[in-house]
Amino acid sequence: MVTSNPFPTVEKCPSVGREKHTVVADMDGTLLIGRSSFPYFALVAFEVSGVLRLLFLLLASPLAGLLYYFVSESAGIQVLIFATFVGMKVSDIESVARAVLPKFYSSDLHPESWRVFTSCGKRCVLTANPRIMVEAFLKDLLGVDMVLGTEIGTYKGRATGFVCKPGVLVGKNKADALKKAFGERKPDVGLGDRHTDIPFMAMCKEGYLVPPNPETKAVAIEKLPKPVIFHDGRLVQKPTPLMALLIILWTPIGFPLACLRIAAGSLLPMSIVYYAFWALGVRVTVKGTPPPPVKKSTGQSGVLFICSHRTLLDPIFLCTALGRPISAVTYSISRLSEIISPIKLVKLSRDRATDAAMIKKLLQEGDLAICPEGTTCREPFLLRFSSLFAELTDQLVPVAMVNRMSMFHGTTARGWKGMDPFYFFMNPTPAYEVTFLNKLPPELTCSSGKSSHEVANYIQRVIAATLSYECTNFTRKDKHRALAGNDGTVVEKPKLPANKVMGC
Repeated sequence: MVTSNPFPTVEKCPSVGREKHTVVADMDGTLLIGRSSFPYFALVAFEVSGVLRLLFLLLASPLAGLLYYFVSESAGIQVLIFATFVGMKVSDIESVARAVLPKFYSSDLHPESWRVFTSCGKRCVLTANPRIMVEAFLKDLLGVDMVLGTEIGTYKGRATGFVCKPGVLVGKNKADALKKAFGERKPDVGLGDRHTDIPFMAMCKEGYLVPPNPETKAVAIEKLPKPVIFHDGRLVQKPTPLMALLIILWTPIGFPLACLRIAAGSLLPMSIVYYAFWALGVRVTVKGTPPPPVKKSTGQSGVLFICSHRTLLDPIFLCTALGRPISAVTYSISRLSEIISPIKLVKLSRDRATDAAMIKKLLQEGDLAICPEGTTCREPFLLRFSSLFAELTDQLVPVAMVNRMSMFHGTTARGWKGMDPFYFFMNPTPAYEVTFLNKLPPELTCSSGKSSHEVANYIQRVIAATLSYECTNFTRKDKHRALAGNDGTVVEKPKLPANKVMGC
């Protein structure tokens, strides 16, 4: 930004009566508060290629900064694009752009720019960022009509790390792209934040500058056109250069620590796992009073614990809170997770009759845990509860589960689920809170004439009220189709016949 530029600030732009107007806005520093695109390149680098690519990007960033400020914006951005994208599958970049980036972009919207942007009937974003990175967020979440961004070069489905002509969209290239898209028709409003935005802003009927202000607070999530209920990716926080450095330095420490924590949970008696976790920096908070274990000699069936679903480790921390192992049923589980689990995990077949018979059998053996949402949700929402469990027993105890992670998410829709426990335990001080609610009274169960759907919906509301969450009708399939393009099934490799040897 230069102080001599001829445009007023965005605060002076009226937003009334613009329903038929067209707005064109830059992205970093304009539509978003943050002026640096490094965190979003870092997200793509880490989520597609892991910590080594993130390290490569971080090492290249000083060169990018020098070029950006002392040579040209275009040269600096090209370095970031090359370090991030070279060799990546285009489909992987698109997947991260659809499932990971919207959560971070949506938490950084500039309130004044957003006010003007949403007041106009036609909306266009003109950005130096690669179009492939931003288009899914802008069109699907914000309802943008047109996205003009830098086009990356590809070869046989992989990114080359270079950009297509006319190059990175900055300065004159932005103005040329705008003219090509709109022809002789002038957009009504142009929003920018730096001197290289002036050429395209001058082509609009009105131009407004978005001045940098570190104290600006982002648009509240509830004011967005759509809530971000589903998102993927391993990183909890936006990877600024400092945060990216911390992630890189912590990973060689965090992974062995995660293995130690997993070994403690898997090998030690469940009665002392609680104390072992505390000694290893894992915090477990228990609220409420769980029912005592059922004695098999009485012939009574076990209690069915109905849990909200945050990670694959929910049943493990439930057992930690109980101080004893119980079985659990799950929709999807990797072979590795099954091997390292300290409790019995039984996979549901998704056939209602088969699953009902199996759950009844397990309840005859003792207490059982189930997460009727069928998949995890990171945001303060509960997905629709499957009602099957309500038909099988009246011994129902709702359990509200909530966790806290500071660096890595312990769930994934796109990646390998076998790494979920490792990522959770790689957090410096992961935490779980387990709240046992009152056992469902007989008059609220199916034996008293309630339908299974009524019982399931009631338990969903009780748990949601405890956690201050919102109930939804979304399902496991909705989540995985939105994030990964599948139904969430972990595909098992076909087993070899007993008389066959690998390679023969």
